[in-house]
Amino acid sequence: MNRTYRFHAVLTAEQCLAYYQGAITQVLVWADSGEKVQLPAHHFRPYISHFGLNGYFELTTTATGKFIGLKKIN
Repeated sequence: MNRTYRFHAVLTAEQCLAYYQGAITQVLVWADSGEKVQLPAHHFRPYISHFGLNGYFELTTTATGKFIGLKKIN
């Protein structure tokens, strides 16, 4: 059965620049459920603007934790 995690993520423009420079490869977030979730930073790329990243997201994984999808929901 798939798992779904919802969380708010905020990265400053400077933090996003560090991603583009290769210094950041992973993002660690706390889901609304209280669970810590770590995922590759490149999944956030479609949602990064010149202001950085700010939004409420839904991550879907397999039961074993493999990435299925990430979407911005607000």
